[in-house]
This record gives sequence, C-alpha cells and structure tokens, in this order.
Amino acid sequence: MNQDNHGHDSEEDLDGYVKIDRYNPTMISKIADHYQHILGQLGENPQREGLLKTPERVAKALTYLTHGYDLNPADILKSAMFQEEYSQMVVVKDIEVYSMCEHHMLPFFGKAHVAYIPNGHIVGLSKIPRVVDAFARRLQVQERLTNEIRDCIQSTLNPIGVGVVIECRHLCMSMRGIQKQNSFTTTSAFTGAFLHDKTRSEFLQLISSKLS
Repeated sequence: MNQDNHGHDSEEDLDGYVKIDRYNPTMISKIADHYQHILGQLGENPQREGLLKTPERVAKALTYLTHGYDLNPADILKSAMFQEEYSQMVVVKDIEVYSMCEHHMLPFFGKAHVAYIPNGHIVGLSKIPRVVDAFARRLQVQERLTNEIRDCIQSTLNPIGVGVVIECRHLCMSMRGIQKQNSFTTTSAFTGAFLHDKTRSEFLQLISSKLS
C-alpha cells in the first residue's frame, strides 16, 4: 500500500497501474469546505437536503478526475516492455478519452488513436490506453495532451516513430460561450517515420477504416 501525492491510499497492481481505493479525509474535507462556500456564493442553501453531501461528492470526484498527477506514464510503459523484432506499425485506436479543460474546468471527451513503429521493443497493448488516461486525468488542453502522449512513448520506447490523433468534444464550447453543440476538435502529433507522408497516410487510413 502506497500513499500518493494527493494524500490518498493507493495500491499498485501487477502491471504498474495505481488504483485509488480510499480518499484522504483531510484533503477531501478541505476541498469540500471550499465548495460549500461556493454553493452559498451562488445563492444556494448548502444545508438543504439535496446539497448536504454535494461538497464532499464534488471533492471526491475532482480528486478522481485529476488522479493522473499521481501516475508516472513512463513507468506504466516500462512495466510491460518486451524485446521483439517487429518493425511494422502498431495501432491502438478508438481509446476513450475523458479529461477536463484547464480554462473552465469543464469536461472534454472523445477518442485517441495511437501508433508506433517498434525499434527492438514492443509494449503491452493495454499500456497505451493507460498512458492516455494518465495524461488525460489532469487539467489539460487537448493540444498539450496530444504532445505529452507522443513524447512519453517516443522517449520511453525509442521507436522508429510515433503518431497520435485525438478527436474530442469540449463542453466549454457546447454548454457556454459559443454554444456549438456539434463541433469536434482534432489534434495530431508525430515523430520519426510518421513525419513522412506515406507512413502518416497509412496511419490515418488505418484509424479511419472499420473492420467488417
């Protein structure tokens, strides 16, 4: 049993991923106190039945939604790296993404598509989505999230190249501001072989195709 930077107990399982089991009561209490004050400032009555436990629930939700700060994405990859002479593209697509915009602290969500070309090492396939989660479960902007995933895989695996494409809907654009409910944002980041048109085109074709 370990204690992470958020102060809650966590347990590391066999593949290096940290799962939150219990929340630190002192930290939750401090965050909840702030939210109780915010409810009052909004004109609500924090003591009415429906809101009595809301500050605590929000505190726990925020702690979970930002638990990526307590994860080391490189360690996740290193926990399942294997020597393998495979030099073709490996693609993990349609990875669900849930994150929070750092500007308004509203969610953005969608899918990530990640590919790399091994250079003597491959990684357990489940580790790619775990790396996506580790970076997404923080206050983020989609552009930085895309680059962080790319850079982590490149620096840890040292592959021939990495490609990342993320497509998300941002509630800060749907619920407020410009209020465009059907807009999506697409970002991409590439290294190595993916900087060449042929490799990048193959990747983009693979993530857009559907298995019959």
